[in-house]
Amino acid sequence: MKSVKTEIVWERLRYYSSRWKVILFDAAMVIIAWFLAYWLRFNLGSIPAGNLEYAFIMLPFVVIIHVAMSLGFGVPRGAWRFTSTHDVLPIVMSVSAGIAVSVFVIFLVNRLEFIPRTVFLLHGMLLVGLLSSGVAGNMLVIDLKNSASLLYEPVGFLDDDPNLKGNRIQGVRVLGECSALPQLAQGLRVEQVLIAMPSATTEEKNRIVDFCLDAQIPYLTLPKVQDILDGTARSRDLRPVALDDLLGRDPVSLDIKQISSSMSGKNVLITGAGGSIGSELCRQVAQLNPASLILLEQNEFNLYTIAHEIKNRHPDLPLHARLGDVCDEPGVRALFNEYKPNIVFHAAAYKHVPSLQRQIRAAVRNNVIGTDVIARVSCEAGCEKFVLISTDKAVNPTSIMGATKRMAEILVQARNAQSEVAFITVRFGNVLGSAGSVVPLFERQIDEGGPVTVTHPDVTRFFMTIPEACQLIMQACVIGEGSEIFVLDMGSPVNIDFLARQYIRMAGLVPGRDIEIVYTGLRPGEKLVEELFHDEEKFGKTVHHQINLVESRILDGDAVMATTNLLVSKCTNHDTDGIEQIMKELVPEYTLKNNAVDQ
Repeated sequence: MKSVKTEIVWERLRYYSSRWKVILFDAAMVIIAWFLAYWLRFNLGSIPAGNLEYAFIMLPFVVIIHVAMSLGFGVPRGAWRFTSTHDVLPIVMSVSAGIAVSVFVIFLVNRLEFIPRTVFLLHGMLLVGLLSSGVAGNMLVIDLKNSASLLYEPVGFLDDDPNLKGNRIQGVRVLGECSALPQLAQGLRVEQVLIAMPSATTEEKNRIVDFCLDAQIPYLTLPKVQDILDGTARSRDLRPVALDDLLGRDPVSLDIKQISSSMSGKNVLITGAGGSIGSELCRQVAQLNPASLILLEQNEFNLYTIAHEIKNRHPDLPLHARLGDVCDEPGVRALFNEYKPNIVFHAAAYKHVPSLQRQIRAAVRNNVIGTDVIARVSCEAGCEKFVLISTDKAVNPTSIMGATKRMAEILVQARNAQSEVAFITVRFGNVLGSAGSVVPLFERQIDEGGPVTVTHPDVTRFFMTIPEACQLIMQACVIGEGSEIFVLDMGSPVNIDFLARQYIRMAGLVPGRDIEIVYTGLRPGEKLVEELFHDEEKFGKTVHHQINLVESRILDGDAVMATTNLLVSKCTNHDTDGIEQIMKELVPEYTLKNNAVDQ
């Protein structure tokens, strides 16, 4: 049998060998500080050959001594990369001892020849600084401990790096891996989990959230890493985990300077300004110093709400909020004559798939004829750019709504070939939290105690947040030159059943136990899986990695215009059969699915 002393020796060896990454990190910092000290000693200039030669000769002694001192003072156990004022004393003691021993050893070796004395002082100061860098969890604990309100008392860290187990960060011990949360939470009487992982992947965040849900403990998170602009993490930044944290999308990157220069000094018109997309476009364009912002909306309350918000945020911005219908050609023409828009974002549309299945005339009149009116008047007024907001439902449409949006795409492309206006189409999928979308429905159903309704267990949809969509719409407007159909990068499709279950669990409830999930079947016009491209559309890249380009099919512009005029006549005469026939001619890939046309 091994003696107790032997077991202790082996345990210590295992302890140090498990921390080789920390030791390598420490050694690297020693080397960097050593040569930085020489560089500073010689006034940021070139280091004389003799001094540089001996710097390299003595470097192994310096590294070995400092690593040995860190082990002796137990600094690796304190995890140097998590240091702060609580841990700085062992660091200072270790570095000081390392400097003293280094001076002694080098004096014995070569009497400090070619080693300037100030190098040791500079080396020590730099080494302490380099080894005192923090991370999100460390900074969060500092803030929690310094908070006068003492809302949180840290009881432990969890980290999947096995080398960190047993370490102390701000005096708080790393208790183990994240999977241990359910077991540890009860014994420690944990009341809240704080997720300090701003740069974690979606899979990692989902996994941590699942552990919190299994432990039945509330949880908060820090903002995404792109939101922490100043590199700090504070308790006031903690917020509930939002669903878009768990959907697996890369943050949107924009050429803000280019977008701003293209909008600055321009009169910008946004139709459907009170809707989900339209109102967010208003918010974002208002920040770009346009000459004026013109809002067109047929819903009085929605128009008042967004106009009031923009006026409060941007009191000096010339704002013109007008009630109106995009199908009202005299009203639209008067609006253009008065305010002379340079750029038009056409977001006005009916979009609720099941509702429009029985209202083909209303759908065509608003989504197609309304688009034609705005497009035609834009041409007459000599606008610079016209951006149509489209949808993935326009690809191989099985619904009235999707078919009308595809007709609108065809129409603006035909207009582009006949005018100087740059007509641009931007196509994307669902947006989280938009009016009439599945997310507000889930929230309401959960608040009411269920059940939560899902059409089919295998149904999937593309999702992005409303701000993300609007940012990319503006970027597409800048890079578009006319006739393009841009398709936003929507990431991977999301299973709606998964979405429902995550929402239930994020409410602190258990799917199937606290809230039932009921499958109701696909509604009229709905697809099981949405698409972003048609088979005959050629896929291409743009200068922006999150905006794709599809080369659209060749159109006969004159024929499209003639068909549109005929469509106006059919709508005027309330000829629903004629409307549907024209729809099939313009969009031959349109196929009825559980369709019921209002006769």
